Amino acid sequence: MRKTAAAALALLVGCAAHQVLLDVQAPATFASEPGGHEMAVVTRVIDGDTIEVEISEIVAGPGAGETSPGESYDVRLLGIDTPESVRPGTPIECFGRESSAATKALLEGREIRLVKDVEETDRFERLLRYVYIGDELANARLVVNGYAAVYTYPPNVRHADLFVQLQREARDDERGLWSTETCNGET
Repeated sequence: MRKTAAAALALLVGCAAHQVLLDVQAPATFASEPGGHEMAVVTRVIDGDTIEVEISEIVAGPGAGETSPGESYDVRLLGIDTPESVRPGTPIECFGRESSAATKALLEGREIRLVKDVEETDRFERLLRYVYIGDELANARLVVNGYAAVYTYPPNVRHADLFVQLQREARDDERGLWSTETCNGET
């Protein structure tokens, strides 16, 4: 398993005795991106797969989107899905609070890089992006630790094979969503 001293720390979050564990790192994939990105700060975590950011800088290239420095945007993390925790009129799904807490522990207040795949936004006008902390793909870190499931958004499929591999690892090790103690893969 991939672990580092910094990553091995357990992040305690007030979720009914659930301890957020993000100790398994995802592979560093930033170097394989096509070039170009947006620098941003995560100002708020909306739920497990949606964040709000303020763009600080644009680095030109095909991975940079159509944003403006100083502006705030909602961002949908590509390639993953987390249980619902804030959708009006629907119940909170199994592990929804925990997935949101994991995303908050991983990203809130951090400087990140955003990389576009093919499409700019979804039907809700959220930016569609891969989110990087340094060279590590945060979307993948949530999957490998069991806080997100794979959900492809064709034609945005650049990392689909990686996500499937990491989900298999999380499922095999019964992490998060895949644990018989939580949802056993059911949301």
